[in-house]
Amino acid sequence: MIGHELGGRYQVIERIGGGGMALVYRAHDILLNRNVAIKVLRNQFVHDEEFIRRFRREAQSAASLSHPNVVSIYDVGQEDDVHYIVMEYVEGKNLNEIIKERAPLQVDESVRIASQICDALDHAHQNQIIHRDIKPHNILIGRNGRVKVTDFGIARAVTSTTITQTGSVVGSVHYFSPEHAKGVTTGEKSDLYSLGIVLYQMLTGVLPFLGESPISVALKHLQEEFEEPRLLNPLIPQSVENVILRSMRKNPEERYQSAKQMLQDLETCLLPERRSEAKVLFHDDDDEDRTRIIPAIKPIQRGLGSRSGSEDRIRSMDDAPLPASGKRKWGRPVLWISLTLVLLIAMAGVVWYVNSKLSVDEVAVPDVTNISFEAAKAALEEVGLIAEEPPLMVYNPNFAENIVWKQSKKDTMVKEGTTIILTVSTAKTLPKLIDVSGQSYEDAVKALMALGIPQDSITPDERFSEEFAEGKVISSEPAANSEYDPETVSIKLMVSKGKESTPMPGLLGLTEKEAKAKLEEAGLVLDEVKEEPSFTYEKGKVTKQWAYEEGDLVPPGEKITIYLSTGYPPEAVEYTFNVPVAPAVDGKKSKIRIVFADARNDGENQEWGTRTIGKSQTLSVNLVLAPNKDGMVSVYRDGEFLDTYPVTYVDVKNNSVQTPEPPVQTPEPTIAPTEPPAEPTIEPEILPPGSGDGGDTGNVDPTTGFVPGTDSTNKLVNAPHSNANGKAKGKSK
Repeated sequence: MIGHELGGRYQVIERIGGGGMALVYRAHDILLNRNVAIKVLRNQFVHDEEFIRRFRREAQSAASLSHPNVVSIYDVGQEDDVHYIVMEYVEGKNLNEIIKERAPLQVDESVRIASQICDALDHAHQNQIIHRDIKPHNILIGRNGRVKVTDFGIARAVTSTTITQTGSVVGSVHYFSPEHAKGVTTGEKSDLYSLGIVLYQMLTGVLPFLGESPISVALKHLQEEFEEPRLLNPLIPQSVENVILRSMRKNPEERYQSAKQMLQDLETCLLPERRSEAKVLFHDDDDEDRTRIIPAIKPIQRGLGSRSGSEDRIRSMDDAPLPASGKRKWGRPVLWISLTLVLLIAMAGVVWYVNSKLSVDEVAVPDVTNISFEAAKAALEEVGLIAEEPPLMVYNPNFAENIVWKQSKKDTMVKEGTTIILTVSTAKTLPKLIDVSGQSYEDAVKALMALGIPQDSITPDERFSEEFAEGKVISSEPAANSEYDPETVSIKLMVSKGKESTPMPGLLGLTEKEAKAKLEEAGLVLDEVKEEPSFTYEKGKVTKQWAYEEGDLVPPGEKITIYLSTGYPPEAVEYTFNVPVAPAVDGKKSKIRIVFADARNDGENQEWGTRTIGKSQTLSVNLVLAPNKDGMVSVYRDGEFLDTYPVTYVDVKNNSVQTPEPPVQTPEPTIAPTEPPAEPTIEPEILPPGSGDGGDTGNVDPTTGFVPGTDSTNKLVNAPHSNANGKAKGKSK
């Protein structure tokens, strides 16, 4: 996708994010010369009408809003199977990254961010748009501190009736409102609940509800109370905690009535007069489903006076003086008389009891089945009968829990006070589901059928997994160890399809056959082969791969398009430029290095090569030129730069390329030959006339020593005169 041009005007630069439905890229708007963010629907959803409808709804929802705290929508389009939304590019980070880096945030910063989010929600609610997915990931913080709310992918108009889609709840479970988790209609107050959780997380660094699965987290939203933020961060003022407590009430009626009301509270909660306000209290007694704590019944202590009185009486009897001996003889008869009287009274009581029983009235036993035990007990007491407690507890599939389905006497007359034994239906004793994760789907089905679960009640749900191999069970719904009814249960087994993504291989410079083999090795499919001219790649080699760059994570089986080079474009010109070179010194070797640039490398220098030469010559450099893509040749000799020769496309077309002058060459220095020593010449001795050996020497020129009339060449014609010993006379010059 990177490098692709969408809609003829948006040049994709880099990927900057993404979610389960779409990928987000930074792109450049060529027409308006500005950076934009482009959200592109993932390829696996381009044929899913539900996702396409949700994708378009995001654009429609956000485009209807115009607010400084809402990301603006610029354009929406579709190119082949690519659905995209062009929106405002916010240079900065999302709130989730900021929380991870430095939570808990300062109180004033957290309140400032929450106020801007609340302002954006107020604007959206006034336009009948409910966001439904407020979370830190969808809050962008620009470098100037401006907060922008984005991702209206599951937003809806207030006329919609539910947030459920094909049995699932759409949204982020950690930021659900209770009514959101139930799957009932959500309204403005649901967004305020999610904003309260975001503020809670900013100030404490943790989420209020965590669990092992999305279902357990959703149940905590419905049933459990969160830990108050001031217990986690004592620096939070009570006024700020009050905002969180009110916005996160489980009963929507106890929350803020509107985003405007919450915004007013946020804007004033840090005022000095409010920081120490009293903690907000709510009346939970009106909630009938709320768990209550009943005070234990304490035993009534007897008064100390009675006890002491008894002790006093005992003590007085012990301390009483013994009767006189005259009276002692009456003690034993009195005792026997007293015992006899007591026995007679008891017998009289028995007689009276028997007579009373014999004369008790009879009553008809009412039918108390199909009602609760409490109601049956009251009905029996009404006619003077007694329900035995505790009743017999026996499960009956035809009766609900705590309902009487059998009684010991029925449709008969009995004495008043008769005890009736009632049999009450209990909750069905349910077995716990075994853990089948890690097993193959077939083995898991067999194990569940062995528990009495029908095979048609077990369905697979394939999904990608980085942890489990293909065909292995990831988990089940209901989860392992949870209770289930074998007769009514419907079990969904999550089965792994293998890893969700595979790294995209690099195909540039490969042939079609090589590229196809490499894609198949990565589990991908070569879908389409297109052609385009190229200066960089020779004919038949891959010039571009789409829609994934090398290293991108790609779902298995994804279809890939490649572009093959058809060679140079028709307007390209191949030209051979002859470069005259010469060694630095004639007769000695020099190393010549040539660097060139042309249309093939977009003006980047490329090595032609190095040659060692010993004499002047011409080297040929092949260039490829095109309009606006000229060439250049640079020459280096022995590591030193000599010259650069530009070669333009226009000059080549006009045959007006200038032949470069040969480089300057230093002539080889010559050493002057050593002159041989001159032969010594003897100057003739000038003798007076008439002296010597009688020869005619009188005509010798006294200056030159030559005899007049001799040869005037360099040959010594007039030999020197010698004496009688044969040695030359004269001086060597």
